[in-house]
Amino acid sequence: MAGLAVSLRAVTKVYDNGVMALGPLDLDVTKGEFVSLLGPSGCGKSTALRLIAGLNAPTSGTVGVFHRPGEERAGHSIGFVFQEPTLMPWTSVRENVRLPLKLARAAAAEANARVSEALTQVGLAEFADAYPRELSGGMKMRVSLARALVTDPDLLLMDEPFAALDEITRFRLNNDLLSLWRNLHKTVIFVTHSVFESVYLSQRVVVMSARPGRITAEIRIDAPEPRGEEFRTSVDYAGYCREVSNALAPSYSGLPGS
Repeated sequence: MAGLAVSLRAVTKVYDNGVMALGPLDLDVTKGEFVSLLGPSGCGKSTALRLIAGLNAPTSGTVGVFHRPGEERAGHSIGFVFQEPTLMPWTSVRENVRLPLKLARAAAAEANARVSEALTQVGLAEFADAYPRELSGGMKMRVSLARALVTDPDLLLMDEPFAALDEITRFRLNNDLLSLWRNLHKTVIFVTHSVFESVYLSQRVVVMSARPGRITAEIRIDAPEPRGEEFRTSVDYAGYCREVSNALAPSYSGLPGS
């Protein structure tokens, strides 16, 4: 298992109502890789992410998440960014980011340093004392990202974090996320509905079928780093988007409205 961050083997998930959401699913993600899960609504992308995070248990199969030595405690090796920022409205940005460290009973001096570092990483150091109601949608998502980074996780799981944002803000956050990934050397698994976003961000796009979700294609995006607007407007980018779209198309056949 050397070099692996995540390994799923024959994983299925059947909910209590009898709906089979996933599987069987096999997936390996190497340490430091940026992988996007792409597929239609209800195909089990978010379910897979929650299984990896340990928030749910698979019905069958095995989920392996490989931690740094000594970092298995309290889930610190995994950071999770949800689709909604889920911030506490009654307290400041600083205290929202501090929450995971508070739950882990981290020493005050260490927590203060980590919170300051995380806010600097996402460009919000000057908004530490602001409240969520004073922030834009993109800034709220940056707070959510800082909260996920504050424990210095090996693995960052992101469940459609930019889906509700306008296009310009989304592009900017895509660029900032890539910069963080390059600088912090995290493993990222990113769930999205957007072909364009998946190609721009990822080293590998994993395409999933309609429910029950299975992997139907894996497309490696061999684009030079660092990526920027030159890549987003390039012939290579358009070609990759076409390839991913073609791989995704069968997942929508037979769905309502298709």
